[in-house]
Amino acid sequence: MRIRLVGALVALALVSAAPALAQDARYLGSAACAECHEKQYENFQKYAKKAKSSHSIQIMASDLTKDEVRECYGCHTTGYGQPGGFKSFDETPELGHAGCEVCHGPGSTHVEEGGDPSLIKGTLNIKDCEHCHNEERVGTFNFKPMLYGGAH
Repeated sequence: MRIRLVGALVALALVSAAPALAQDARYLGSAACAECHEKQYENFQKYAKKAKSSHSIQIMASDLTKDEVRECYGCHTTGYGQPGGFKSFDETPELGHAGCEVCHGPGSTHVEEGGDPSLIKGTLNIKDCEHCHNEERVGTFNFKPMLYGGAH
């Protein structure tokens, strides 16, 4: 029961924590960021556990109910439960990990408008991380935010 309650709260927090930028923006996946943000993308792929967060779900899935697995998607995939976000590993594999757009918001309008910085959340702070990395998870997983870990 606790997992379901936490999952519901996380899903609510994700929807409310998503940057309110361009309303028609779609999620593209982290690879779409690489063209203009090559160094950040390379660091993300190399150092961020988030870049491979789908592996955790796939490893644990056989021990969880379908509802519990869906609750994992809220923090381990990109845009789950939001328009244009992760649906499944088959349908939206490019969103199957917690990528750039989890923190920076859906990137389609940012890309389409030539990298207009007002169409993406550029400056992040620790509060942006806390919708998934709350105090309980920090202690459990020894969370080190990428804000301070070299991804940017």
